[in-house]
Amino acid sequence: MTIKGSCHCKATTFEVSDAPQTVTQCTCSFCSKRGALWAYYVPSQFKLTSPLEKVSFYRWGSKTIKDGFCATCGCGTFTQTPDWSTGEPDFDNPRISVNSRLFDDFDLGQVEVVVIDGKNLW
Repeated sequence: MTIKGSCHCKATTFEVSDAPQTVTQCTCSFCSKRGALWAYYVPSQFKLTSPLEKVSFYRWGSKTIKDGFCATCGCGTFTQTPDWSTGEPDFDNPRISVNSRLFDDFDLGQVEVVVIDGKNLW
């Protein structure tokens, strides 16, 4: 089931191949201020359908995560990150975190929200 998403102004558009079973609310300073609920995918499950130049990127702290946002309206759209499932960054297995609040025509209220205490973990 393909799900489409877009920023507020529709300059940045994307799609994912599957509906998330859960989404993550991270309490770190960046995610909290962004207000995102993250859905995680491998790169083959994510497709940017607008030109890449419509997306700007921000890297903070360790510069390990590449945070994407619309270059026009500023909505936080997706991140490119190594897999962290083992507790260490696995750069050979990247992940795409998508701001599920930007999914079009999708009932996010039916998806479980998992809270990660990023405020105290990193």
